[in-house]
Amino acid sequence: MNDPLLARFYGVIPAGGTGTRLWPLSRAAAPKFLHDLTGSGSTLIRATYDRLVPLAQDRIMVVTGQAHEHAVTSQLPELGDADLVLESEPKDSAAAIGLAAAILHRRDPTTIMGSFAADQVIGPVDVFQEAVREAVHAAATGKIVTIGIKPTYPSTGFGYIRCGDGLGVAGASHAAHVVEFVEKPDEAVAEAYVNSGDYLWNAGMFVAPVDLMLSHLRANEPELAEGLERIAAAWDTPQRDAVMAQLWPSLPKTAIDYAVAEPAAAAGDVAVVPGSFTWDDVGDFAALGRLNPASAAGGMTVMGDGARVYVDEASGIVVSDTRRVIALIGIEDVVVVDTPDALLVTTKDHAQQVKGAVEALKAHGEVDVL
Repeated sequence: MNDPLLARFYGVIPAGGTGTRLWPLSRAAAPKFLHDLTGSGSTLIRATYDRLVPLAQDRIMVVTGQAHEHAVTSQLPELGDADLVLESEPKDSAAAIGLAAAILHRRDPTTIMGSFAADQVIGPVDVFQEAVREAVHAAATGKIVTIGIKPTYPSTGFGYIRCGDGLGVAGASHAAHVVEFVEKPDEAVAEAYVNSGDYLWNAGMFVAPVDLMLSHLRANEPELAEGLERIAAAWDTPQRDAVMAQLWPSLPKTAIDYAVAEPAAAAGDVAVVPGSFTWDDVGDFAALGRLNPASAAGGMTVMGDGARVYVDEASGIVVSDTRRVIALIGIEDVVVVDTPDALLVTTKDHAQQVKGAVEALKAHGEVDVL
């Protein structure tokens, strides 16, 4: 279907973070978005890019760290230099998404941007794309639009979006006003949210006119906005690298939710489109187990080319990057991640605690394995 509004749409893929809960598979030099974690034959960032192509065609920008330039361009060879934004150091999502908005605004102030993280697993793709189309139509009326995920269980690991009345916009029949964004709740509160039907998971997906995004950024984070707009002014000139090197290190570090989404919601400028597609941010090894069904051999998921695993009355997940034989006997819901220089052994119930191990290793100077 020909949709003239989509001609204004530009996809933005923030590709940051190291996925510390997926250590030692995911590391600073090879974060989770560069891996194929679903057995599909496609890395997470490649799959994210491919989901956006039917909507944005070649209007797609990637924001990532300088250390990942080669890996990202290898996986996305069609990405042009003008659409690869390299951070010298991580500055959180407000700087990454804000810089993309500022660059796109200088090129065309009528642009509607859509920001979608590089490390999410989504399906079916056509249902996701229809939600994005609705979000573009809602955004064109002067709204920052988030795509909220219909919760399938009372998760305490996600933030929530409280939905209000319908927006009543042509081409976005499911769009509704956002009453508020809610931080991660405890289990009882999460259960009440899900039972009410008024709440959606906050997946961090934003579709918005770039001028509105920048307007809220200027109002709430003026120092950050000024720095980003100065970088954007030099972006398509020979001064790009010099200005970026001068200004980026001193920019304030904050999340887009605090800098833009929450204050914009309080001002009545945020809408939501519910997404009925499946969504997973692959936050830990328990999620990896969900995404890769266990083989018939005793409920054990085995990942890794040439993995050599023996299982006897055991279940869980094994990720192997070595030729070492791994034998698991009489142990339930185990997580084993075997790499040449680091071995992780835990359980699915403790998968969230892997981040603590990474922080402890960093504190003790064991950075060579991080």
